[in-house]
Amino acid sequence: MYTVVGHPRSRAMRLIWMLEELGQPYEIEPAAPQSERARALNPLGKIPALVIDGEALIDSSAILQFLADRHGALTFPAGSLERARQDAHLHFALDEIEGALWTAAKHLKILPEDRRVPAVAPACKQEFDVAMSRLADRIGEGPWLMGEAFTVPDVLVGHCLTWGEKAMGWPLPPGDVVDYAARLRARPAFLRAGERAKEAAEAA
Repeated sequence: MYTVVGHPRSRAMRLIWMLEELGQPYEIEPAAPQSERARALNPLGKIPALVIDGEALIDSSAILQFLADRHGALTFPAGSLERARQDAHLHFALDEIEGALWTAAKHLKILPEDRRVPAVAPACKQEFDVAMSRLADRIGEGPWLMGEAFTVPDVLVGHCLTWGEKAMGWPLPPGDVVDYAARLRARPAFLRAGERAKEAAEAA
């Protein structure tokens, strides 16, 4: 049994989705960033964390890859050329897509008001748009980033696309990216994860 610690509408959603894809049992423990619970698991007070046998893992992208490796699914073997390409997609998502989203979100909503610089948001949006054009190239013939194999970076990118479109109000470009997002959101595991996250958020 895994325990996902973090608010269900945060990056914790990535872990919930991943666990649904893997068919693993888990529970959700809602916790806000910088809460006592979050600081007990991560000295930085960040969420999410994944608790396994009393041990906490932190950093959502690292946790996604750990789960894939542990259960031998949604990933290519370490040391293979396919894994190197898979990891390249993951780092592209973190650097080019999530980086723009997180910087904008911090300066529009998250940082204390005296530390916000809202003027950075348009530049972040421009970076996001550039990343979307590059994402279209990476999707190629699809249906997933690694062709026929649905892998870890698809989960991370899928979460970022929803974050950008739903939370930030940044529309996705029509064509390959919109079609890819629709395929992601139609996955049964994504739909189950959404229901679990909604239930946990309402119960928090």
